[in-house]
Amino acid sequence: MKWKHRIETEEVTVMGKQQKKKKKKKELTYQHKAIEMAREYYEKEKEKAIKERRTFRGLQIIPTASYYDESHGHKPGEHNWKGFGFDLHPQVSLTAGGLVLLFIVLTLMFREQSAAFFQGLLDGIGNTFGWLYILAANFFIITMALIAWSDYGKIRIGGPDALPEFSTFSWYAMLISAGMGIGLMFWSVAEPVFHYMTPSPMFDVPPETAQSAQVALGLTYYHWGIHPWGIYALVGLSLAFFAYNRGLPLTIRSIFSPLLGDRIYGFWGNLIDILSVLATLFGLATSLGLGVKQVSAGLNYLFGLPTSTEFAVLLVGIITFFAVLSVAAGLDKGVKNLSMANMYTAAAFMVFLLIAGPTVYILKAFTQNIGFYIQNLPQLSFWVETFYGAEGSNWQNPWTIFYWGWWISWSPFVGMFIARISKGRTVREFILGVMIFPTMLSFLWMSSFGGSALWLQITGAADIVTAVRAEVSTALFVMLESFPLTGITSFIGIVLVVIFFVTSSDSGSLVVDHLTSGGKLDSPVPQRIFWAVIEGVCAAALLMGGGLVALQSASIATGLPFTIVLLVMCYSLYRGLQEEHYHATIIAKLKPETHKIEIPVSRADPAGEPDQAR
Repeated sequence: MKWKHRIETEEVTVMGKQQKKKKKKKELTYQHKAIEMAREYYEKEKEKAIKERRTFRGLQIIPTASYYDESHGHKPGEHNWKGFGFDLHPQVSLTAGGLVLLFIVLTLMFREQSAAFFQGLLDGIGNTFGWLYILAANFFIITMALIAWSDYGKIRIGGPDALPEFSTFSWYAMLISAGMGIGLMFWSVAEPVFHYMTPSPMFDVPPETAQSAQVALGLTYYHWGIHPWGIYALVGLSLAFFAYNRGLPLTIRSIFSPLLGDRIYGFWGNLIDILSVLATLFGLATSLGLGVKQVSAGLNYLFGLPTSTEFAVLLVGIITFFAVLSVAAGLDKGVKNLSMANMYTAAAFMVFLLIAGPTVYILKAFTQNIGFYIQNLPQLSFWVETFYGAEGSNWQNPWTIFYWGWWISWSPFVGMFIARISKGRTVREFILGVMIFPTMLSFLWMSSFGGSALWLQITGAADIVTAVRAEVSTALFVMLESFPLTGITSFIGIVLVVIFFVTSSDSGSLVVDHLTSGGKLDSPVPQRIFWAVIEGVCAAALLMGGGLVALQSASIATGLPFTIVLLVMCYSLYRGLQEEHYHATIIAKLKPETHKIEIPVSRADPAGEPDQAR
């Protein structure tokens, strides 16, 4: 009987444990259901917020201050002049517009003298101020790295509760299209082949050899790597922070509020925005001019159309017309959709070349040159052709100095565009996202196109060197002759350049319009169309006044004064982030402790193993 009682007792105990386990499993199931419901609700609300947000007709924002508002009662566009479909800040618009129109008139009136003037300008600025460009570009990189890894990296653009307005993929798509579009198409084949023919004196390697091929892609990585994206990150972060966290207009002058105070609304603020408009217009004109030269070369290759300057100017007018249509459609319908289409088309183009081209060679070149880039970056970054005897060296002016001036002149445009689409991201996420992902993508693109061109040249399958010497713009199309579906891929290349042209033009006109309207939220469509047309006219004037040299000179000349603006911007951004972090720390200490239940948003098992759940 005792045994029987004991067996019954053990059975009851086992049953009790099983019931407890079932109860715990049931509770765990309820927890899973609650978390799953919360996750689904979060995803639905996020999608709803993105889909149902107000359509953006420009780069307008509704500024939100995280801890305090520095607008001091000032409103964007409060001193604007309105009439005839325009809503302009008079001092900025009239001064910048007048200077641009004067430049266009003088260039067209003195076309023969313009070519010599632009060549002298390119050499003069490079020889005298090249060291400043080199030092400044490195300083911007170091500043961004220090901010990203400091406590300031935790600050969220738009305040602690801000959420991103665009998905990560859309963010990258718009960033890439606006940041480097046409240049990637124009220089991806031509630049590595140029460096293969005439490598930098710094490396002291013979031209057209295996060593110069290695140097060629390494130098291309250097020019399209972390330096340009560090410049864009600086301007973009500064604009986003002072607009979304301080409630100031989305204009370059707002960045200097910690140093100038309310004087940003006066002379000094006007001067900063005028320099920003000029840098943006000429930086864009450089890209648009390069794009048109390549489109002209492609049409000549496919259909035998002329490659004259007059025909290039006609193409500028036609493509500018499409840019005007995109500008009128707005940011969501125009720029975003074009950027997404561009990303898919460009990705397919690159994948095709990876598969049809020398796949293993491309991947090996991509891998090896990352190491070459990292190894030589410190010396490359500070090299300024100092010790080359009495005659010196003139390799750097048309390459590194031109690129740094180009990136700096583009920075107001790209920075403002990135700022507009980056609300809700932390400072660290912003810097790393802007500097690392596009850099690696640029490396892969240059390895695919430039690596294929070098492989064809080294193996003797095609003579790309002769094509580049004859006409830089045809390099891409000559390379594509050696791969299948030449006609189709060449046509796709032309389409990509055109779309890059349109996205750069309409994005740039939105930015210029924003600067010349005092940072106003809504500006009239005719005003945006006006600036899109001015960009096209400026590009046409540069093409007629000196071609490629004129385009390079315009970027370097406008980038020089704006370099000083960016150097001061570094300190102003530091001051702003320092104040933000200080206030955030004080408020966190004053808040009472609260208990929060955080629901994970990822698809990973939120409760862990049953043993851990207990």
